[in-house]
Amino acid sequence: MAYAIQWLRSLLFNAQMYVIMPIWGLAFFPWALVDQRGAFACCKSFSRYIRWTASWMIGLKVEIRGTPPSFNALVAAKHQSFLDVMMIFTALPRGKFIMKKLLKYAPVIGQYAVRLNCVMVDRGKRGAAIQKMIEDVRAGHADGQLIIYPQGTRIAPGVKAPYKVGTAVLYHQLGQPCVPVAASVGVFWPKRGIYRKPGTAVIEFLEPIPPGLPKDEFLKKLEYEVETHSNRLMAEAGFHADNH
Repeated sequence: MAYAIQWLRSLLFNAQMYVIMPIWGLAFFPWALVDQRGAFACCKSFSRYIRWTASWMIGLKVEIRGTPPSFNALVAAKHQSFLDVMMIFTALPRGKFIMKKLLKYAPVIGQYAVRLNCVMVDRGKRGAAIQKMIEDVRAGHADGQLIIYPQGTRIAPGVKAPYKVGTAVLYHQLGQPCVPVAASVGVFWPKRGIYRKPGTAVIEFLEPIPPGLPKDEFLKKLEYEVETHSNRLMAEAGFHADNH
């Protein structure tokens, strides 16, 4: 019975989120169209609204640990669901995402991604995607905090997936610190499905990796830091990767 009630609460929560998203986007769009600050204000306020409704509609609270970078940096994060996107974005002063090109054409999200100057890449063309990221960096898109998901997509808790070389290439090109981000979000808000588990979802900004490491060494260090700390956070939430 408890599961059924929580499932129903999750359904209502999801429904109101997708109903309010286009309304919120349209309300801010005139400002966002003429001033990038309007796009940031829209996305940050919507993310805070979703976090607020999650806290009382489904009993899901969020916690952000560590120190989000206020300087120009590459932010390489564990990606488990839509919730970690919103948590990271609200924590950073000028965050922009490296995201798949297809999302550019999504209603509301795509238009705001363009206004935020996000970097669009074609995931199906690995070499071209990496080259596109490099070109955007050279064009000045690296100002602020450039957010990348080094595994390339959402990864469910307990599932292993390789860290892609594009993150190391960007790290080398930028010459900036890389801030790893660990997460336990997927334990509560899964990659797919309606059900949302109550509890406290955490993301943690870890110690920056200084610029200048060889690419292979950087990628190994990044994977170790993100995976080790994500497993720790998920264990705090009652999920043990070795048992799944």
